[in-house]
Amino acid sequence: MTLAFGAEIVTRFAPSPTGLLHLGHAHSALLGHRVAHDAGGRFLLRIEDIDRTRCKPEFETAIFDDLHWLGLDWEEPVRRQSDHFADYAAALQRLEADGLIYPCFCSRKDIAAAASAPHEGETVIYPGTCRGLDPILAAERKASAAAFALRLDVAKAARRAGPLAFLDAEPDGSNAREIRAEPERFGDVVLGRRDTPASYHLCATLDDHLQGVTLVIRGEDLRPATHLHRLLQAVLGLATPQYRHHVLLRNESGVRLSKRDGAMALRALRDRGVSANAVRKMAGFQDA
Repeated sequence: MTLAFGAEIVTRFAPSPTGLLHLGHAHSALLGHRVAHDAGGRFLLRIEDIDRTRCKPEFETAIFDDLHWLGLDWEEPVRRQSDHFADYAAALQRLEADGLIYPCFCSRKDIAAAASAPHEGETVIYPGTCRGLDPILAAERKASAAAFALRLDVAKAARRAGPLAFLDAEPDGSNAREIRAEPERFGDVVLGRRDTPASYHLCATLDDHLQGVTLVIRGEDLRPATHLHRLLQAVLGLATPQYRHHVLLRNESGVRLSKRDGAMALRALRDRGVSANAVRKMAGFQDA
């Protein structure tokens, strides 16, 4: 295993500007910033705005404002994914040249009808319907107006890469364990679509490499994705950072904080007169 982790710790906070930041975001950003600061390393901010239908400039502005209000600073310039579509296209072209991706013309309804195994409790694993599609027919359908996704042939990529592992530590940085990567659990995931240049999995993995991130600190809900990201690192020749997946903040009912469920925004707390220091403590940083 080739690790990017070396003498310098480089962490990042990578929000999507699809809404206002809440306490869960504050916890992740503060943790990444503190780990880098305490180690004399570097803290980066990345704006993950590939989804141009949901990402809004006003939310990006609010991210900068809220993080500054919390007392955080970061290196400039900030990387915006929407400025780097060429990077993701080049990665997809490399995977295509290596025979590791294929076009899929199945609708969500088609996949739900054909698949049987659950995918992390949220959706279903793609059954590989288009994996063996005739290349000439696939090219003709791509050239038409048909919608399609670009899927990674995970089994083929895994055979190409061989056995893989990654280092995952406890939230406090202790007990870093080598975890065997099992990307097959996801099936053939989507890495791009006709109307969306690339997926979260491809963009985040490539960005971490290009930005020299050596320690990925993110929520425990993203731990399963690390298995897939490790495979992408292997087939694209990318460095492998260490990982630290922190616990997720939850509301009084035990539901994790999320934009989708209307978690109270940092902006709302500010408007109520709550101080930045009080919010840092609410986010789990008592001595912040």
